[in-house]
Amino acid sequence: MTKPVSVVLVGGGHNGLICATYLAKSGYDVQILEARESVGGGASSIKFGGDYTVSGLAHILYGLNTKVCKDLGLDISALKSSEPLNTISLQLDGNHITLGLEAVLGEMISSKDQQAYRTFKREFRGYAEALEPLMMNTPPRLKDMDRKDKFTLAKLGWSLRFGLGAKSMREFLRVGGINIYDVLNEVFDNSALKGAVSFDAVLGQHMGPRTPNTVLTYLQRLWGECQDTQMIPKGGMGKISEILEKAAIDAGVKIRTGVKVKKICVAHGHSDGVVLESGEHVEASIVVSNADAKTTLLDLVGAPQLDAMFCNRVNSIRQNGDVAKLHFALNDLPNFKGLSPQELQHRLIVAPDMRYVEHAFNHSKYGEFSQHPVLEIIIPTIGDSASAPEGHHIMSVSASFAPYDLKGGWSDSRRAFLNRVIETIDQYAPNFSSSIVTSDLLTPLDIEEQYNIAGGHWHHGELSIDQSFMMRPVHGSAQYQTPIKGLYLCGAATHPGGGITGMPGHNAAQRILSSGDLG
Repeated sequence: MTKPVSVVLVGGGHNGLICATYLAKSGYDVQILEARESVGGGASSIKFGGDYTVSGLAHILYGLNTKVCKDLGLDISALKSSEPLNTISLQLDGNHITLGLEAVLGEMISSKDQQAYRTFKREFRGYAEALEPLMMNTPPRLKDMDRKDKFTLAKLGWSLRFGLGAKSMREFLRVGGINIYDVLNEVFDNSALKGAVSFDAVLGQHMGPRTPNTVLTYLQRLWGECQDTQMIPKGGMGKISEILEKAAIDAGVKIRTGVKVKKICVAHGHSDGVVLESGEHVEASIVVSNADAKTTLLDLVGAPQLDAMFCNRVNSIRQNGDVAKLHFALNDLPNFKGLSPQELQHRLIVAPDMRYVEHAFNHSKYGEFSQHPVLEIIIPTIGDSASAPEGHHIMSVSASFAPYDLKGGWSDSRRAFLNRVIETIDQYAPNFSSSIVTSDLLTPLDIEEQYNIAGGHWHHGELSIDQSFMMRPVHGSAQYQTPIKGLYLCGAATHPGGGITGMPGHNAAQRILSSGDLG
């Protein structure tokens, strides 16, 4: 039996590293147990095809919270490129549009839509910023509220009423729960612009532009944009995890990799440590899980330790992934019609209009992959040539929609889906397919297996309104605590959700430190 420690973290993803560092900086003994050979989880880099290095899952740093960076002394400035990362929405005729933080450019964009975009972004960024008191704190309970819950609600109410003003608050309340399709049709004329904006509202979700609550998911995306950390990091996302790992070690966190937790031990309703697959028992006063809620509560704790109704709620979490990840090693730079090589360092998307995005989603409703997939494309070697052999490049692609529960299974459909993605990119870059040296496809099933995420969902669960805020992941564990005393959640399954914001780890640590469980 190992020497007891105060806190054991199950999983060393970015939220686990952040949570562990806060706890260690507060004077507690903290140990991270990571099943993979390196920390970072989805925010890590991998080798593939021999000499190519690529971000394994997440490939754009988006929304890492500025407070977390300041609190933990994270310096990521050396990983930034010299200019802001824009989004270029590809069009078949080569008249692409470029979306920045405040402006949209393109031959097909009228001055009316350019002004509407500036107004729209300013207004919706204001809505996102008004949610700051909720995003940065434990979500308040709506029943049996304590003093902290009341204070959070008061700050949120003040931010919405006086931060936005009466007129903007009324508009926020009108659009907050509806779909992005209707909102964008009210605001813009250009179909390509509407398609590009709707893409960010559904990215990573089992949703189309017409799905209710997609304004909410867009606001969550914009809240990350407000953190001013959107970039393709040099060296891949693994460099971000290396910075987080160093901060954790400097704070005194002990990190063990290549050790998988088999069971969270519970005695008399209280967690008292974990058992590894090797049979080793690691004692702890507090156990914090960076894993998704289903894995933590149903697999590692086990249903016999929990109330049947609570187990049913956990089992009902919608978290089957709908996004595949593809890596391409290339012996030549793709020649995208209408784009210079310098422009290829930006984020490229294939979402030419909202009907295209909605029709792509329709396939996944019936267990089919999209015949015309929605794509997010980056070529990190434009600004980081060290990630590939000289003269070669890497392309990283997130492809929607590719359902976890594919009709007929993925075994016989992998090649067909890979070909559909390649054929789609070839329409915009005719030399793409001929330049492929090797490729790697991760379906949601592969993501589940390789990254230990039940359902292969990047966000550990849909970010719909019934699975957000004080309902995330479920009623009964929405404040980072669980029905098992001394067991906490700190991953993307918790408020405020997925992405590389670091806020689940930050908020969970603050909750644990204020709970009194650490003495």
